[in-house]
Amino acid sequence: MTNPSSRIFDEMARMFGTAASAAQGLRGEFDNLIRSQAERILNDLDVVQRDEFEAVREMARLAREENEQLQSRIAALEATIAELTASDGATEAAGEARKPRTRSTKPKSAED
Repeated sequence: MTNPSSRIFDEMARMFGTAASAAQGLRGEFDNLIRSQAERILNDLDVVQRDEFEAVREMARLAREENEQLQSRIAALEATIAELTASDGATEAAGEARKPRTRSTKPKSAED
């Protein structure tokens, strides 16, 4: 014969085991319920998903890099234009200096 106190302990252990598994199942259902409610609320608030946010963030980073590259190209082109304008201005000034000056001839009047 088995000891009645050990049988009570066995029954209690089995009952606690069943209660623990039921509590774990209840916890899983509760987590799913909370998660679905949170997703519903976030969808109602039009909050962006993390992957969408990261994609837009990457696009903005690439646009900033391209903007910086274009700004440096514009600065280089402006410097080239300034050099060409300065050299054209110097060439024109040198060309004017080389031109022989001509006297202005006024028509002599018949009275002279």
